Amino acid sequence: QVQLVESGGGLVQAGRSLRLSCTASGSIFEVNAMGWYRQAPGNQRELVAAITRGGSTNYADSVKGRFTISRDNAKNTMYLQMNSLKPEDTAVYYCNAEILFLGDNEYDYWGQGTQVTVSS
Repeated sequence: QVQLVESGGGLVQAGRSLRLSCTASGSIFEVNAMGWYRQAPGNQRELVAAITRGGSTNYADSVKGRFTISRDNAKNTMYLQMNSLKPEDTAVYYCNAEILFLGDNEYDYWGQGTQVTVSS
């Protein structure tokens, strides 16, 4: 059984910062690509940032220069440092991970989501 657990969401004022964390646990052989997605009410889920196991990253244009994604492979944990937050960043943020099991295939997992609310 695998779990992705997110933490770090909350309510902040515009211009402030938050740091999200996502940890994968269970009988995992290796965690490959990971990413943060978000979904605001009435909108589709969208990619915010992604990172490969080797550390290559990509970002949505709307967060470039403000958000930084990173990971600690030894801890199966990914982070999202969010600076200069804007009201339009308000959404539920979801963690996604491609998880490889020993002697098996790679599977896609999602966290339960953490709410980020930015007030103006």
